[in-house]
Amino acid sequence: MKGVLLVNLGSPDSPTPKDVKPYLDEFLMDERVIDVPKILRNILVRGIILQTRPKKSAEAYKKIWWEEGSPLIVISERFAEAVRKNTKMPVALGMRYGSMTIKNALQELKDQGVDEVLLVPLYPHYAMSSYETVVVKVMQDQQNYFPEMKVTTLPAFYKNPDYIKILSESIAEGLEDFEYDQILFSYHGIPERHIRKSDPTKFHCKIDGSCCQINSVAHHTCYRHQCYEMTRLVIEHLGLPKNKVSVSFQSRLAGDPWLKPYTDYEFERFPKEGKKRLAVVTPAFVSDCLETLEEIAMEGKEQFEEAGGEHYKHISCLNDSPKWVNLMAQWVNEWEATETLPV
Repeated sequence: MKGVLLVNLGSPDSPTPKDVKPYLDEFLMDERVIDVPKILRNILVRGIILQTRPKKSAEAYKKIWWEEGSPLIVISERFAEAVRKNTKMPVALGMRYGSMTIKNALQELKDQGVDEVLLVPLYPHYAMSSYETVVVKVMQDQQNYFPEMKVTTLPAFYKNPDYIKILSESIAEGLEDFEYDQILFSYHGIPERHIRKSDPTKFHCKIDGSCCQINSVAHHTCYRHQCYEMTRLVIEHLGLPKNKVSVSFQSRLAGDPWLKPYTDYEFERFPKEGKKRLAVVTPAFVSDCLETLEEIAMEGKEQFEEAGGEHYKHISCLNDSPKWVNLMAQWVNEWEATETLPV
C-alpha cells in the first residue's frame, strides 16, 4: 500500500526559551546545517550560541505566534489535511526538527498499512541544510525502524513548469495595486562552502557569477543556481522588467562567507538608489515561518523604512492555497497511479 510523507522544517513547541533551546540544539547540531567537526560544532552551538540565542529567538517567535500555535506547523497541518482530502492514499506530516518527528510520521503510515512511501521534502530547492538533511534523516529512520518500507523521494521542484506557474500567479496577485520600484526575491542563505561541498564535479561551482549560467550536472545540487533559475523563470512567466528584479539571501551566521548579496544590506541600499517602493517574495519557503513573518515582513520593513524606504510589501508564501494543494495532489496521485515523478 502506498502513502505520502510530507516533511517541513519544524518549530519549537512554544515561543519560550525553555522550548526554543532544545529545538535550536537539534537544528544547529545537525552536521548538514553547521558542517564542522562535531567537537567544534558542540563548542560553537552549546558553548556559545545556545547561551544567548534561545532568549532572542523566543522573542522573535512571540511576535509571529498564532493562537493555534506555530505558523509553520499550523500551515503545514492545513496543507497536509487539504492534500489528504484530494488523494486516496494515507498522508502523514513530519518535521525535520522538533517534537513532530519523522519517525512518528512513518509509524503513522505503517499503522495504516503503508509499505511504499513517497517522501516530499517541502523545499523547492536542493540544499544540504534543508532538502538533503530531510532525505538523510528519513532514510536513517526507515532503515532503523521500518526496514520493510520502500521510500521514493520527490525531486526538488524549483523549475517545474506547473510550480512556476502557480508561484508566479501568487506573486502577481500580491503585486496587484502595488506600484513597485523593485521586486526582491529573498532566498534563505547558506554558507558558500555548502555550494562547493554539494558540487559532484568538485570543480564547477566557483560562485563567481558565471558558473550558474554554464550547463552542468552540478546544477542538480546547486542551491545558488536553482534560486537564480527559479527567479529567471518567474520573470519570464510574468514578463517582469529585469532591471526591477533582484536576488538576495537572508538569515546567516557570523564568521564564514555566506551567499551574497545579503538581504539586510539590500534593504538599506535600495532607498539610497531612489528605490522607495519595494515588494519582497521569499520563494525558498512554501510555508510562512519565522524567517518570512518576522525577519522579512517585520524586521525587513522596519529596516527598509529606516533607510528611507516609503512603501513595503511582503508577499506571502503559497502556504495552503488551493492551487498549491491541487498541484501536490496531482503529483502524488500520478505517482500512485504510474510511479511517475514531476520533472
